[in-house]
Amino acid sequence: MKLTAFLVANQLDLKGIKSFLEIKPAADSSSELFYSFGSGKHQYYFNYGVIVFSGHTEEEMRYAVKAISAYIKNPVTSWLRDEYEINVNNEPEPRFDFGSLSVDRINESLVRVAMLNLAQSVALDYYHETSENLLTEIKGFTRDLETSGKLNIGRKNMMKFIGKALNTQNDIAENIYIFDAPELAWDDEYLDKIQKGLMKHFDLRVRFSEIEYTLRIIEDNLRVFREISHQRESSLLEWIIILLILVEVIDMIVTRVF
Repeated sequence: MKLTAFLVANQLDLKGIKSFLEIKPAADSSSELFYSFGSGKHQYYFNYGVIVFSGHTEEEMRYAVKAISAYIKNPVTSWLRDEYEINVNNEPEPRFDFGSLSVDRINESLVRVAMLNLAQSVALDYYHETSENLLTEIKGFTRDLETSGKLNIGRKNMMKFIGKALNTQNDIAENIYIFDAPELAWDDEYLDKIQKGLMKHFDLRVRFSEIEYTLRIIEDNLRVFREISHQRESSLLEWIIILLILVEVIDMIVTRVF
């Protein structure tokens, strides 16, 4: 069974998708919709903009994404994509190979766990790219600060940049829940083993930690930038006060003379 995940947007309107499809989902919550169509075909929608398919052709997947385009919020310019395979063998223990998982049986719960981890992996790819882009911008500001001794960014642009960085942090905190095992695996030892194996296979914890570290660097730089900006504003305010005092003194002199 082949799984294919696409990150198409920053957010999906799951309520809209659920109403549009008019098919009862096999499982749903405020953050995900899972549909089973039989013959190994499944669709998994996540509110953070990822759609995962199993058993679909390229044409079917493209058509499915196009069909729910009205419920795609803040689409990304280029989709991120990843694939994974689930194979059946006669071994009692699951085996994790490069790009595939081998198990002795495939059922709907196992497919859901695999699709969930693949979705998280694609989302981490997106947030890694986003955080790296933010860090690149930060490096540009620090290079200007090093060469010119000045922070060449206005207050408005700085606030917009801070907002972008904070939104990225909030999105990650809201959507990436790799430290919580899915409910499916709570009472099933085999699924729990699959879940832990997939997390390790996709390096979810390591990649999540790398993103956190990058965001901490960005946050530390932004703190310094805010302090520089405040000092600049304080200095400007002092000069304005000095000019006002000077104008008042000149006005007093002119009044007494004339």
